[in-house]
Amino acid sequence: MLLIDPLVEPPNVHLDLPGSKSITNRALIASALASGTSELSGVLFSEDTHVMIDSLRKMGVAISLNTDSSSASVLGAGGALKGPSETLWVHQSGTTARFCLPLAALCGVEVEIDGDEQIKSRPHRELCEALESLGVQIEYLGAPYTFPLRVNGENLKGGQVTLRGEISSQFVSAVLLAAPCFPEELEIIVEGDLVSSPYVDMTIAVMRSFGADITRISDKRYAVAPTGYSNASYLIEPDASAASYFFAAAAVSGGTITIDGLGSQSIQGDIAFLDVLEEMGAEVVRSATSLSVTGTSSFSGVDVSMATMSDTVPTLAAIAPLASGPTTIRDISFIAKKESDRLGALVSELGKVGIDAEKTETGIIIHPGDPQKATVHTYDDHRIAMAFSILGLMSSGITLDSPQCVAKTFPTFFDVLDQVRAAGDAKLRVLAIDGPAGSGKSTLAKKVAEQLDLSYLDTGAMYRSVAAVALSESAELDDEAKIAAIADRIVIRFDGESVDVDGEDLTETIRGPQVNAAVSQVAANPGVRSVMRRQQRTWARIRGGGVLEGRDIGSVVFPQARLKVYVTATPEERARRRSLESGRTVEDITEEILQRDTKDSTRGDSPLVADQDAVVIDTTGKTIQETADYIEKLFLR
Repeated sequence: MLLIDPLVEPPNVHLDLPGSKSITNRALIASALASGTSELSGVLFSEDTHVMIDSLRKMGVAISLNTDSSSASVLGAGGALKGPSETLWVHQSGTTARFCLPLAALCGVEVEIDGDEQIKSRPHRELCEALESLGVQIEYLGAPYTFPLRVNGENLKGGQVTLRGEISSQFVSAVLLAAPCFPEELEIIVEGDLVSSPYVDMTIAVMRSFGADITRISDKRYAVAPTGYSNASYLIEPDASAASYFFAAAAVSGGTITIDGLGSQSIQGDIAFLDVLEEMGAEVVRSATSLSVTGTSSFSGVDVSMATMSDTVPTLAAIAPLASGPTTIRDISFIAKKESDRLGALVSELGKVGIDAEKTETGIIIHPGDPQKATVHTYDDHRIAMAFSILGLMSSGITLDSPQCVAKTFPTFFDVLDQVRAAGDAKLRVLAIDGPAGSGKSTLAKKVAEQLDLSYLDTGAMYRSVAAVALSESAELDDEAKIAAIADRIVIRFDGESVDVDGEDLTETIRGPQVNAAVSQVAANPGVRSVMRRQQRTWARIRGGGVLEGRDIGSVVFPQARLKVYVTATPEERARRRSLESGRTVEDITEEILQRDTKDSTRGDSPLVADQDAVVIDTTGKTIQETADYIEKLFLR
């Protein structure tokens, strides 16, 4: 459960968003099929893209990842994919499921593909029948035309294939991506309307960047020569679908949000969402390197077809209640077959928050209203969760029942959302105290909080609580996803010195030797840190400020804190203090402290550093009272 903290000030920020999921997966496939090594930058690392990477690796493609630089190096297979020794498990990724069907055929042997229950409810029949018409044998191990199934492309041929376009453009993209590696030229004919056609344009653009020979005979007819792919260096744009949430936030809040790196020449069709916001009254500035939206005093309803940008339908639906008139969204009936029945979900959840919304023959009508407090069911659909988060910025009391589903395409969504709140957070009376282990920051923070009459948050106890629960459940600390899920699930409460977790007093447990040994690894988990940062920010917003201490409070959690202090001391001094507390030898503790310093300063997520704006205080030889008085003066001046 996550209560969305509302805005208190309109935003005025530039945002750097992760790479496009759609482009990332297409570039991964093109580079995997190419000859030679390709270098990809701007890569999105999310559940969906990791599923694609895992599938390609199982088919013999060597992929080296660098999450810190959002890059990947792919040694292409030259079109000769290998039969995997195990099942390709596509989880809930519709893109991976559809794209892997023709890729599996390129292996020339039997390949089994399966996935989670959610993916089995999505349509695949048209793609399966198209592949079968090209000589691919498909054995259905359960219900026809869905997973689990076995693909055998031993008799794969080129020629001509017809695909229906009104259900999903992914069917066309899937065949297009594999076609350069077919044994013969392939001509694809699209029958009926092609929904989300800009995604096919995107597919072709990516393919051509890797040397594919594609002829667009007409809007519904393509010819692909069997020339394969060439290796390339390729920059992936920020995700335009993800950008829609922040553009919407600007439009309804009266603020300004600029997305850097996403320009007017983007190959993503979802930048057309800006045209919709402009029609509703927002000001839009487009350049080759950025896109910007500013909200105005006018925000009216709109009547619009969104067949070509359907992923942004939940975004528009979530802000439509704030318009001055009704909003009609047309030509989107096919989104009922997405990760969830998005039409039904939007009508239901808007109704929960007191908004009148109704289905039409091809879409939805949403009437203006005053949103009420409610818990929104996300249907494990990332786009429902992110869309209603934007409504939550404008209306108090919007809670998401399963916020973790945003990891499917945008794991850092809530961190970026907090950047939108930066103007309001800058007005909080926050004192951030950071420093290495044993620097005395906890004792100091409590003392300063008392002198300033501010609340104190023991952030270390939060990480210790996660570690304690993980140990009690015998969870593997190396399983980052599971530990992060524990952090997201548990409820931590403080009452003076007492720490309560899910109704159980863990005050003593979290200070025990087992937790001491585990907490460093838990605290280095990016997923855990993301959850804790979210909770720490909410804690301070509720109180109008407070004293928070840790290792990234000033540098990451509250970079706009009123005062940032970085306290330190020599390793020997820190060891001496801990020796007095524990009775252990200074030598043993010094070694532990040095190891902890190295681990904290080199971790990938929020490494321990003194923020450039922080006041650095060496507490060696100083009393707590002397340091506390000095910090108090700095805070009040």
